[in-house]
Amino acid sequence: MTAQMQTQLKPLVAAEEVPDPRRFRALAVIAIAQLMIVLDASVVTIALPSAQRALHISVANRQWALTAYTLAFGGLLLIGGRIADFVGRKRMFIISLIGFACASALGGLAQDAAMLFAARALQGSFAAIMAPASLALLTVTFTEPKERARAFGVYGAVAGSGAAIGLVLGGLLTQYASWRWTLLINVPIAAVAVIGTVREIKESKVEGEVHYDIPGAVTVTLGLLSLVYGFTRAETNGWSAPLTVGLLALGILLLAAFVVIERASDNPLLPLRVVLDRNRGASFLASLLVGLSLFGMFLFLTYYLQLSGFAFLPFSAGIIVSAMVASQMLPRTGPRVLMTVGLLAAMAGMLWFTQIGLHTSYVTHVLPAEIVMSLGLGFVFVPFSSTALIGVAPHDAGVASALVNATQQVGGSLGTSLLNTVAASATASYIASHQGPLVRAVGNIHGYTTGFIVGAIVLGIATVSTVTLLKASRNDLPVGDHLPAMG
Repeated sequence: MTAQMQTQLKPLVAAEEVPDPRRFRALAVIAIAQLMIVLDASVVTIALPSAQRALHISVANRQWALTAYTLAFGGLLLIGGRIADFVGRKRMFIISLIGFACASALGGLAQDAAMLFAARALQGSFAAIMAPASLALLTVTFTEPKERARAFGVYGAVAGSGAAIGLVLGGLLTQYASWRWTLLINVPIAAVAVIGTVREIKESKVEGEVHYDIPGAVTVTLGLLSLVYGFTRAETNGWSAPLTVGLLALGILLLAAFVVIERASDNPLLPLRVVLDRNRGASFLASLLVGLSLFGMFLFLTYYLQLSGFAFLPFSAGIIVSAMVASQMLPRTGPRVLMTVGLLAAMAGMLWFTQIGLHTSYVTHVLPAEIVMSLGLGFVFVPFSSTALIGVAPHDAGVASALVNATQQVGGSLGTSLLNTVAASATASYIASHQGPLVRAVGNIHGYTTGFIVGAIVLGIATVSTVTLLKASRNDLPVGDHLPAMG
């Protein structure tokens, strides 16, 4: 996401001795765009039940409203950064803003499920260019280290609070307007950002020979898509059905082919040396698994609570508070202790969610679990970015930093589809073997709790992998100008 921040951008920084007088106005514009990107990953979550009813979306397919966005975003993020670097960051930033707005309008006006899902995929594709372009623009706009750190702090704060704003805004728009406005609201926001970009931001790009790893980008995206679709078909066809097995096998083969392509490429999309280091690999794996567990949890709670996004405010607040504490502790404790404690707390919170029932209250069952899990996740999120840059070569810093975001988005895509299928299958099995007037309602909750159990197991795997693989101490963490922006 911060591609070429430490190498290819240095000549641009050196040439800009006098600070740009418009730099803080540029920061405001970039922050608006970043808020829109992060917000859209969560704003639709609250609106999904209404959209599902309006467009007659099946239980098996409802997750595509979330997965189409995160899959396109995570799968295309690395190449999106390369495109912005070579074509021009301001130019691609404007193009991606306009494309994002058009895709949002298409989704807001969707007449059926296919139209909504396609619009969400287009949103994710444009976000995959917008996000790395915005970070690169921040880097070349703020040349003084302290100011740059402050700018990245603002950027990170927006990224951290975006999910909370999205959940609340999604609830308000759905309740008082329409679920369609959770997407249409992006049009005026993007218009303001485009005007601000044209007026306040300077163009910058990387000079030299252009290299795009198209085979790698296509292979990894199709591989992930095949896995997600395979998980979806498992709910309707069964795990042993030829179509399900074929899709999952194809996905694995395509991802294996991606590794082969990256090994042979002179200009790989993902240099394998970045992920094969045990410390960095542990960070990326934990990021993937946390994303896998977290996105599914939001989906189930949304359907269980049937409330506005305010029910998720304590969750977002807990992450913000614990992240602030973790930022102060990280230089003293190192990443391993924080991540282990945080993952254990997150797993405990996920297990607490399994105690919900048909008549349990939000205050006694959901709220305590939200607080425990969110406080734990704050301790996990903070070390991700720093650990991702441990021992990384300067020319790989951009890719390493981008992978933190990409793995969370990819994990969210896989997790939403997998856990939705697990929950839907558990619900169908429960309804088939029970009778009574409340069997469907109880069956739905049984499906949610089954999904929570699988999510807790995933977090347990993340905990074990962190303990066994992550060996870095506080002295190994990158400092100063080498720190990437969070989010």
